[in-house]
Amino acid sequence: MAGTAASSPTDFIKSSCKATRYPELCVGCLSGYASVIQRNERRLALTALSVSLARARSGAAFVAKMTKVRGIKPREYQAAKDCIENMVDSVDRLSQSVRELGHTGRAVGRDFLWHVSNVQTWVSAALTDENTCLDGFAGHLMDGNVKVAIKRRINNVAQVTSNALALVDRFASRHRARNP
Repeated sequence: MAGTAASSPTDFIKSSCKATRYPELCVGCLSGYASVIQRNERRLALTALSVSLARARSGAAFVAKMTKVRGIKPREYQAAKDCIENMVDSVDRLSQSVRELGHTGRAVGRDFLWHVSNVQTWVSAALTDENTCLDGFAGHLMDGNVKVAIKRRINNVAQVTSNALALVDRFASRHRARNP
């Protein structure tokens, strides 16, 4: 280990994840990418977005599979179809965010702020899409295995997206502090 324990990429990730709402999930999702992230705020935020995007894609595919479950009730089916639309929107916004954050590499001043502001807006909208997906399953009429499975999966996606947004916000504020 180079230098002190605090200088390791894994410690950097653990420390950074304290700024998120779900720190253990954050560390669990990102520690496998420590060699890529190193101690770089931008790579940390970019990796968090990429993980969120992968989870959102997987979540959308999962919900699509759930529409084919035998015995699915018509209300559950419709809620799942609506959820898929929301998840497709979330995937689009997260994809856009990954590309946009990539543009911050050489950006400075207002240009940097513009790119980061776009990312913050789109990730926030993706989080809204994920939460809206779950709204269709509210109420006791929807209780059952389909609801439980979809809620568990999409809640995880929303938590990972929430963490990604927190890390993007952290990157932006630290960048602003270094480049007033």
